[in-house]
Amino acid sequence: MLLSQGRLRQTVFASVIVFVLASSFLLFKADPFDKLPIPKQLPNKTPPLPKPTPLYTRSPELHPEIVDNFPQAAKANSSSALPAIPPWNRPPQPHIMENTPLFIGFTRNWRLLQQVVVSYITAGWPPEDIYVVDNSGVMQSNERGLLTLQNPFYLNYKRLTTVLGVKVLTTPTLLTFAQLQNFLTYTALLKSWEYYFWARMDSPVVSDEEIEESQEYKSLYMRAVSVMRESMQPDYGLLAARWFAYDQLSLVRTKAYVDVGGWDTLIPFSLTECDMHERLRMNNFIIEDAKAGLVFDVACGIDDLAIFYRRKVQSGKKGEKVEPPPIGSAAPRLKPDGRNSPEYHYLLRKLDEMQRAKNQDKARRNAWHSAQQGGQGEPFYRDGLGFEQGISMMMNLGRDVFEAKWGRSGCNLREVGLDEDDAWRVIPGWEKEEVQQKAKEDRGRKSKERQKKVKQERKEQSRTKKQKMKRSNR
Repeated sequence: MLLSQGRLRQTVFASVIVFVLASSFLLFKADPFDKLPIPKQLPNKTPPLPKPTPLYTRSPELHPEIVDNFPQAAKANSSSALPAIPPWNRPPQPHIMENTPLFIGFTRNWRLLQQVVVSYITAGWPPEDIYVVDNSGVMQSNERGLLTLQNPFYLNYKRLTTVLGVKVLTTPTLLTFAQLQNFLTYTALLKSWEYYFWARMDSPVVSDEEIEESQEYKSLYMRAVSVMRESMQPDYGLLAARWFAYDQLSLVRTKAYVDVGGWDTLIPFSLTECDMHERLRMNNFIIEDAKAGLVFDVACGIDDLAIFYRRKVQSGKKGEKVEPPPIGSAAPRLKPDGRNSPEYHYLLRKLDEMQRAKNQDKARRNAWHSAQQGGQGEPFYRDGLGFEQGISMMMNLGRDVFEAKWGRSGCNLREVGLDEDDAWRVIPGWEKEEVQQKAKEDRGRKSKERQKKVKQERKEQSRTKKQKMKRSNR
């Protein structure tokens, strides 16, 4: 029995040794299956999803090509190749004692710009006093002639300076309306101009020639000078601006605009003029209307600007329409037509028709902003319609900023009791009855909370005082 148990133990021990040795051998022996080739991964039978492609809001539109609206100036190398300014509208020589700079801002639409510049020159404004502000945002591209006529931001620098004789200032980048206004004021400060004029590029002007023979005739320029001289009198008051047809032409006193801190650039376009004019009046500055001539608000350009130079044409039969002067080299040789002539009234009719067309179609009133769609591949190219969309978005943002600043969207800030110190402090919609009621309830609640807090503080002070007295009596 003892022998069999001993053998059994030997057998078990031997089996354990064999198992351990076998396990060690298997651990260090290479796996025979390692040498078998790894099967290649089977291709995914599901096709990959197609890469997304851009989806467009609109298809490319074809627009008619823009044609220059002053063919005679296009052929000219100097102002001597143009018709002479009507003699009754020529600026005085020598120049008057006062500075009379006129700024005309430009961003897009060359035809409208050229039209308004020619209109001021032929209405008697000295060309050397006119400053076109190139705010197209294309840096020196226009000065170097790198853009073409179909580009919305094209401006003919050579035509303006060499042929028409005006000056061009270039902004370093695209400015909003408010920023551009501050740029004008800053330029006036640099040049020590106490007063300056500025005009909108879509508002051509004409001297008023329908006056009585007994009255002294003055060109639009000389009438604007008379308004400026009147405003400069010490007893006139604190002038900020004089408006000729609202602000389509404005006279500005530089110091007034500086004193109120300039235009609020946080309100880039719409309502920024409301903000500025109301702040000026809150500071007791005067803004008054004045008259210097006829000012038109248009959305298109006359096809040939030679009509502004008023050359006399052959009279037709009775009842026939008077046509504009011919285009080309014959126009400079034609005589001036005379003041208050049929040609003058023809020009007025054309401008009036254009103004009525703009005012009747409210939806397309500013369609001239995106009338040109060319310029692809040129420096600083922007999609015309996309640019207009971006400006509209900034306009909407400006309206929101104005409402946040003054708590309302209307322009009559002083009329409803607001003052300059109220800016950015009033509750939006404060004029509404429900807003007033809620504010009243909030004030009542806060008053109760303050009273409760005061009670608790007094109670705490009384308890502390009693505790101090007890300690001192011990």
